[in-house]
Amino acid sequence: MFSELSTLQPTKRFSNRVENYVRYRPSYPSEIVPFLESKLGLQKQHRIVDVGSGTGLFAEILLKQGYNVTGIEPNEEMRAAGEKRLAHYIGFTSRRHRAEQTGLRHESVDLITVAQAFHWMDRERTKAEFERILKPGGHIVLAWNLRLKNTPFLEEYNKLKEEYALEPQILNKISEPDMQAFFAPAQMNVDQFPNIQMLDFDSLKGQLLSSSYIPLPGHESYDSMISKLIQLFVAYNENGFVKMEYETRLYWI
Repeated sequence: MFSELSTLQPTKRFSNRVENYVRYRPSYPSEIVPFLESKLGLQKQHRIVDVGSGTGLFAEILLKQGYNVTGIEPNEEMRAAGEKRLAHYIGFTSRRHRAEQTGLRHESVDLITVAQAFHWMDRERTKAEFERILKPGGHIVLAWNLRLKNTPFLEEYNKLKEEYALEPQILNKISEPDMQAFFAPAQMNVDQFPNIQMLDFDSLKGQLLSSSYIPLPGHESYDSMISKLIQLFVAYNENGFVKMEYETRLYWI
């Protein structure tokens, strides 16, 4: 079963899930921006490049605060969704490139961000490219929304995703030692931020279907999966909502 999605190219695998991704994936805490300002010395004149920018979720928290962001996204559908979402921000530009070959000038970037996308990249080639485009003294931030498992609902929801996954969850293959090796010889820093979504059933279903390894309508296990999701929602919702809790984790130098 796992081979069904394993061979799908990273630049294509979300193409049939863009609408759910745009509508239901969690954004990132606004507190990240003042953190970057205080810890990394981020300033408005700095050039920020969001690599694997997708639908623009991470870029938007910076754009809202008046920063200029260049998005690098190879997936046609994801990039189009991001361009549509962020079109009203004059500081946003979008490029069709990959992390391994951004098309940017040598030593031209003050801050590189990668949100929820690092695990799709060729680490060795990406490291070489980031080192090429980053200015001396520049910074790299890798960000993830990591779903917690600290409530009965979250435990059961995680079990459901594991039961119906069409391949192993790739995020689990990225370890902190892997990321430290990526940053070496610099010493990696780690910081966390709480992040919560309140989801009605349609939002919960949409978020489930936004995951690249989850069956879509027409798959033989889809109906069974949705039936169990309904049971889960009925059991744990309060006033028509369930609480999806994350820890937004930043790995940075």
